[in-house]
Amino acid sequence: MAEDIFTPQTNAADYNDDSIVHLEDMEHIRLRPGMYIGKLGDGSSHDDGIYVLIKEVIDNSIDEFTSGFGKKIEVKINFAERRVSIRDYGRGIPLGKLVEAVSKLNTGAKYDSKVFQKSVGLNGVGTKAVNALSSYFRVQSFRDGKTRWAEFAEGKLSDDSGIVADNSTDTGTLVEFVPDSKLFGNYHFISEYVERRIWNYAYLNRGLTMYYNDRRYYSKNGLLDLLEHNLQSDPLYPIIHIKDGDFEAAFTHINGQNNDYYYSFVNGQHTTEGGTHQSAFREAYARVVKEFIKKDYAPEVIRGGLVCALCVRIQEPVFEAQTKTKLGSTHLEPNKVDGSNDSPLLKTYVLDILKRHLDNYLHIHADTAEALLNKINANEKERKEIAGIKKVAREASKKASLNNRKLRDCHVHYNTNHARRLESTIFITEGDSASGSITKSRDVDTQAVFSLRGKPKNTYSISKVDVYKNEELNLLHNALDIDDSLDNLRYNNVVIATDADVDGMHIRLLLLTFFLRFYPELISSGHVYILQTPLFRVRNKQKTTYCYTDDERVAAIKATPGAEITRFKGLGEISPEEFKNFIGKDMRLDPVLLHKEFDTDRTLTFYMGENTLERREFIMQNLRVEDDESIVVA
Repeated sequence: MAEDIFTPQTNAADYNDDSIVHLEDMEHIRLRPGMYIGKLGDGSSHDDGIYVLIKEVIDNSIDEFTSGFGKKIEVKINFAERRVSIRDYGRGIPLGKLVEAVSKLNTGAKYDSKVFQKSVGLNGVGTKAVNALSSYFRVQSFRDGKTRWAEFAEGKLSDDSGIVADNSTDTGTLVEFVPDSKLFGNYHFISEYVERRIWNYAYLNRGLTMYYNDRRYYSKNGLLDLLEHNLQSDPLYPIIHIKDGDFEAAFTHINGQNNDYYYSFVNGQHTTEGGTHQSAFREAYARVVKEFIKKDYAPEVIRGGLVCALCVRIQEPVFEAQTKTKLGSTHLEPNKVDGSNDSPLLKTYVLDILKRHLDNYLHIHADTAEALLNKINANEKERKEIAGIKKVAREASKKASLNNRKLRDCHVHYNTNHARRLESTIFITEGDSASGSITKSRDVDTQAVFSLRGKPKNTYSISKVDVYKNEELNLLHNALDIDDSLDNLRYNNVVIATDADVDGMHIRLLLLTFFLRFYPELISSGHVYILQTPLFRVRNKQKTTYCYTDDERVAAIKATPGAEITRFKGLGEISPEEFKNFIGKDMRLDPVLLHKEFDTDRTLTFYMGENTLERREFIMQNLRVEDDESIVVA
């Protein structure tokens, strides 16, 4: 009955004076870490909290550099101890306020725009969150021939040296911390994620030298270097590099990509979810090129295959969350106290720059203009070829989604503003038995399951039209909702969950080929993972150990007298009750990473193209025989 909806869940007497609780700054951060660093995570994902902690400290050092102080930043990670050390050579935190600067919210110099212009850290939160979420935190400032250091545990001050004399001539700040395993669990740092961030800082701050575990990172050409180092295919024309005041962009087109893709930044902050500056560029770029070619093509046709690195610097930017992944500012400068605003609109500022620079460039460089027009014409031709079948395919996918159980969806999606959106995950499984176990043990709020019939089609040599004609692939990209833009992606984590045998490995390769061929940005943005499930279960009446490697199995047998050993040959053999252990808080995910040196075209040709003598020779040389006489590739 309707009145039952509002039935009280507790007694009125339970809500009393004791219900009103005051939390100190550090306590609040530890109780609600998601408000400050997004999700926690174990380090498997590039946006896990342990990397946000590193970013927050480095951001302060970058703000020193952009203010004209300190041209070197040193980052070190002791992977065994999980200890992070970050040293800059800026002005150093004022010694008298050192403790407050790292432990009191809403305390800092970033509120004074005369001291910090166009900085990244604005809210006085970052370093305090690092302090609160670390089991060990130490800060030391060197300034005016003096120094002071303070140590904390879980945000609580444990030691303070006071201000003492210092013989060092170098000024600056040193921060060391160990993320708290009580909060982050059995976490680990993935060096590639850290290195990628270090490179981005170097690209965006010409003149700055970064050191990561004693390796030097330096960029001479800014975003031009970023794009050259990250392109997975050869550019169709030389990269266009525009720098004007607080705006910088480098861009080109590539084949094999249907949408436009961006590495976007604001004041050095990597805005992975874009924002108003990225929207301004997309709109302005399409408009300028459309006017140049004098053809009324749709914006998505003009931008199809565009890859761009973009950065703007604005005063007091407004982000949509503390993690600063999406810009919300519409003007170059903030509103005045009285609410008025005569600052230029961000989209007008970007359009004016592109009108002047891009239009001139295309008129001067006829070869580039011709290559660009050829790409746009090819995009339009493909659009027309797909248009008819795309409509039929979408109708078919809608009907199939209603009438089959291929997709068991979840409630929370990545393309929403839900508090748990970063946890949204889709498992792509092989067959009904594997998907059945995951479906019964999953978190229905954040975890979806897509079940393959078997091995999907090899997409290496097919066209996008063929993808729409293939029911299974069509249903898959519709489930992800990535056909028009990665902005619509429904799941933050796309997890390939196949058996750890030859067939399972083959399905992994087929899925990765599909993503690399048609949606490479899904991988380059860090959304694709491989689920690791145990190969063995070793147990007796007192103890159960799940082993992911043969070495773990041997160690578990030694530690478990009278053990019974079970070999899991497929995901379907693992009961739903057990599967909860492998897709919950202790889930092991291996990220699919693209290194700068990775040659996508050559790799796909070798492994997924026509059978060749070269590949046959490689297979024959790398075959090995396991104890159970099954043959696998080394």
